[in-house]
Amino acid sequence: MRLVALTILTLFSFALSAADRPNIVWIVSEDNSKHWLRLYEEGGAPMPHIEKLAENGLVFLNAFSNAPVCSVARSTLITGCYAPRIGAQYHRRSALAPMPDGLRMFPHYLREAGYYTTNNSKTDYNLNDREMWDESSNKANYRNREAGQPFFHVQNFGRTHEGQLHFSRENMLENRTVTDPNWITVFPYHPDTATFRYTYARYHDYHREIDEEMGAFIDGLKADGVADDTIIFYYGDHGGVLPRGKGYAYESGLNVPLVVYAPEKWRHLLPEKAGSRVDGFVSFIDFGPTVLNLAGVSVPGPMDGTPFLGDGVSAKELASRDEAFGYADRFDEKYDLVRTLRKGKFKYIRNYQPFNFDGLFNQYRYRMLAYREWKEKYDAGELNAEQRQFFESRPPESLYDIESDPHEVNDLAGDPKYASVLKDLRRRLADKVKSMPDLSFVPESIMVTDAIGNPVQYGQDQKKRISKLVDTADLSLQPFGRAKGGIAKALASSDPIVRYWGLIACSSFGEEASSFVKTAKAIAANDTDNLARVRAAEFLALIGETDPQVVIETALRNSKTEVEANLILNTATLLKDMKPGYKFEFTPEMFPAEWRKETRSNVNRRLGYFVNGE
Repeated sequence: MRLVALTILTLFSFALSAADRPNIVWIVSEDNSKHWLRLYEEGGAPMPHIEKLAENGLVFLNAFSNAPVCSVARSTLITGCYAPRIGAQYHRRSALAPMPDGLRMFPHYLREAGYYTTNNSKTDYNLNDREMWDESSNKANYRNREAGQPFFHVQNFGRTHEGQLHFSRENMLENRTVTDPNWITVFPYHPDTATFRYTYARYHDYHREIDEEMGAFIDGLKADGVADDTIIFYYGDHGGVLPRGKGYAYESGLNVPLVVYAPEKWRHLLPEKAGSRVDGFVSFIDFGPTVLNLAGVSVPGPMDGTPFLGDGVSAKELASRDEAFGYADRFDEKYDLVRTLRKGKFKYIRNYQPFNFDGLFNQYRYRMLAYREWKEKYDAGELNAEQRQFFESRPPESLYDIESDPHEVNDLAGDPKYASVLKDLRRRLADKVKSMPDLSFVPESIMVTDAIGNPVQYGQDQKKRISKLVDTADLSLQPFGRAKGGIAKALASSDPIVRYWGLIACSSFGEEASSFVKTAKAIAANDTDNLARVRAAEFLALIGETDPQVVIETALRNSKTEVEANLILNTATLLKDMKPGYKFEFTPEMFPAEWRKETRSNVNRRLGYFVNGE
């Protein structure tokens, strides 16, 4: 009797859902910011099928991936949470984080509500959960649902992925592009060369191809008779993919295309009329809550995002949204720590390790001819100031007017006219990373050993400590004369992570902080903390005081984990790549065999660079 009753209840749920709940489809292209589409930018790639959706839907002008790289972006999407709050901010993960207490990946709630959930086929999440998909594979399809059952389906398209641009010089010469390279407008931070023009043109061609694939998928919805009941999202999974796009927290890495189409039956769920271009800001943390809201499912409290479509969302409220928070941490073996805040037309970028320049070697990135040529031209002194910046130290903070400077090349942080804007955004961002709190202020090696069991609880337990780490990092935003006392106190702290950040502040000031050379030498020689010793050696090497090889090699031999070793190797790479360029003699035997058993492990990537230069 219970089985019969359950069957009747399930059938009733399907019937109710089919009548009262829309199907929802995500069409996802990989690695392309909005800057590459004609729908957004003059000279962008034509994508007629997506443009057709836009005519009868909404075009979001300010849609943001919170992270500029795949696994972190997708972890944000699937949880509705900021990745640095939940321990999912590193690409690729060193360890899977658990889901926050009381939260499941959002398709789980759709399944509970009677939806058939399918994903074709990419996951790449940095968190562990199960039972959110009825099917997840390259064969997954909504057609396998029960009769009348509503569905949520994700269809990924990879033609625009970064790996598609890893072609050889011979391949470039042998394969003409449909897009004429002579018609290309090269971004101001790129050198205008035949290689860059060809790479742009080929990337435009891939957009044309992917649009055809998407068009065929949309035609399939029509042929299956479900199009009139299906809301369609098209978006890019983060920015892409020419140099300074994917992996970097500029608009080219974060500002994605987003089109949402609703058929006549469900058009009332869109807060603006069909064909509108929406200025209100939406981020990946909001996508899961939005799908749940469209499906009539309550949004779980632990999510950070809020719905931007469906019941309870007005055009006025959506238009009032004007903030987006972004984050960039480790990409494969390359470390960074950047946080961004867009508010209206202004973009604030906080480079917490400004000496860790953008173009630091990354094996996967430098497979692209354009990356390699850009570096060659920098080394040859053939670039202008805008083009050189990628290979030089950054300021600790930058401010851009995105309306007048969409490519972020005119830094307003030093302009007195914008002092009040700078101060306001600096405060807002500091409050943001403290309130989360942001786990990246604890070195990844410590997070993996101490926090990975429950990152959210660890963050709450360490909230006061992390706030102090943020304040220590922010000493670099003050004039050195004012920061000096705070740095001295940090270097004398009993907390090794405070010392660690005090030394990063020294490196941020560079030679201005030379009064701390004696203290830094003592830390490099005698500190009980491995990473503090490395940061001291880094500071001393950056200002030309001490050759860092002995300290770095000793620290590597003392590393307790592969994650710790990779963090140290990032410092070695920086000191190798920056002038005057230090030499390191690393051998595979320095590292445990288990850290080297995977060809693509981060330690092996770095060893390849030091041993073979690639």
